[in-house]
Amino acid sequence: MSVSRPRIGVTRWEDVPGERIEDYWERIEEAGGKALDLRDAKVTVTELNGLVLTGGLDIDPARYFNAPHERTRCAEAARDDYEFGLLQEALAADLPVLAICRGHQVLNVAFGGSLLQNIETSNHRADYKSEGAPSRWHEVTIALGSRLHGAIGAGRVEVNSRHHQGVVADGVAPGLKAVATSPDGIVEALESESHRWVVGVQWHAERPEPEHPQFAPLSQPLFQAFLAAAMRQPEEVH
Repeated sequence: MSVSRPRIGVTRWEDVPGERIEDYWERIEEAGGKALDLRDAKVTVTELNGLVLTGGLDIDPARYFNAPHERTRCAEAARDDYEFGLLQEALAADLPVLAICRGHQVLNVAFGGSLLQNIETSNHRADYKSEGAPSRWHEVTIALGSRLHGAIGAGRVEVNSRHHQGVVADGVAPGLKAVATSPDGIVEALESESHRWVVGVQWHAERPEPEHPQFAPLSQPLFQAFLAAAMRQPEEVH
């Protein structure tokens, strides 16, 4: 079944100053979807054609059986409960999922993986000492044959970075495949091996980053691939 303008649910929990939820909505609309703010919209997963998990504060490490690191700043418990439950419903319905930054980490933990709670080097974090807290930047290597590679069409790209936690190789969950890594070994993208289209990226693909004009053209095909998957729905999803 084809859907002309997919309804994409976007989780919302504004717990990081300076992050714009509108950036997610705009990228979805540009790619041909209808963005639904799940904080306000009274919809169920069966009314959606796709799900975007957004950035934010840290996941409670108890969810992956760790004690908290001194630098861990947990989001509200209600956010963890809501997003993990929503993701499980979306996976059960085989909805396309695009998981960004914290969402990428939620995806890994939901599948049974773990996180490195604090990356000791600062090259992955936003530059909070500079005005506007600009992103830092680094290359990632993308696996050939992955959905991500098929969308972006390149094996090595430069991406933004605004996180202090991450997924590392020995913490990747069963059922997920690492499909992009940074030079220092952080897993920058994950894909489900048993769902139609489930992709997590550690970078903030939604940000326009006007100081890096090559970034938006890199991100646009990722949202287009996600929306293309959302247009092709199983008959049982309405």
